[in-house]
Amino acid sequence: MAGEAMAGGAMARIELWNWRSWPGLRPRGPVVPVVRLSGVIGGAPLRGLGLSLAGLNPALERAFKVRGARAVALAINSPGGSPVQSALIAGRIRALAGEKKLPVIAFIEDVGASGGYWLALAADEIFAAASSIIGSIGVVHASFGFAGVLDRLGIERRLHTAGAKKSLLDPFRPQDPEDVDRLMAIMGEIHGDFKGMVRERRGARLSAPDADLFEGQIWTGRKALELGLIDGLGDVHGTLKERFGDKLKLPQIGAARPWWRRRLNVRPGEAIARAVVDGALDAIVERALWARYGL
Repeated sequence: MAGEAMAGGAMARIELWNWRSWPGLRPRGPVVPVVRLSGVIGGAPLRGLGLSLAGLNPALERAFKVRGARAVALAINSPGGSPVQSALIAGRIRALAGEKKLPVIAFIEDVGASGGYWLALAADEIFAAASSIIGSIGVVHASFGFAGVLDRLGIERRLHTAGAKKSLLDPFRPQDPEDVDRLMAIMGEIHGDFKGMVRERRGARLSAPDADLFEGQIWTGRKALELGLIDGLGDVHGTLKERFGDKLKLPQIGAARPWWRRRLNVRPGEAIARAVVDGALDAIVERALWARYGL
């Protein structure tokens, strides 16, 4: 009898520490953390003005470590940017997904074009709004030529290089056909990587020939669904709650603020002036990228 009492007491103590016997400690529904990927890719990561692996990696790691997560969602709103950072971010997402055995679901909002679509390809499924702008599977290089301006102003251009090919498409010199050929070869390689990523991630879901998909066109979400570039129409909350239930929790996992904003020895006025001066060119470039898609 004494032995049974002791055994019963031990079982009671064990039961006290069992989370199932404490309603307040029970999971209150499924969880899908959401990582927002919004803005130009690359840009100026040290000033917090662009998406980069260095800036996003902490948020990605936190998202994939959320206890009880059923999946990780990506909320994408990007006109593109650096192909290198696009590939690095997408690669990191795939590595974490494989490590944690979690599916990744992407949701394109206003724009998921060029590098923005490359980010979406890191997901196992891609959703978008019917009027989202999607695609631009190509590579672009834009510059200006001022070859005749210096002569008219009486300014002499002085450029010296160690290496005959060091200077490429100098804007103050006439365009050199050999430079154009070199640039097109580089762009062709990057385009090939982009096309390879699309084929690898979308595979048999693609329903159009390469000539229609890979010439840099953009489409609405509705048309992208027909082409097999996305898997469905929908938004983060509606689509995920339909799949996981109304009790679904969608915690937002954000990137840390730029380091200079946290420095205690930077006066507010100084920080504002620095942001205005340092960020002016980046803002112009970003505005131009968004403007390509009417935004």
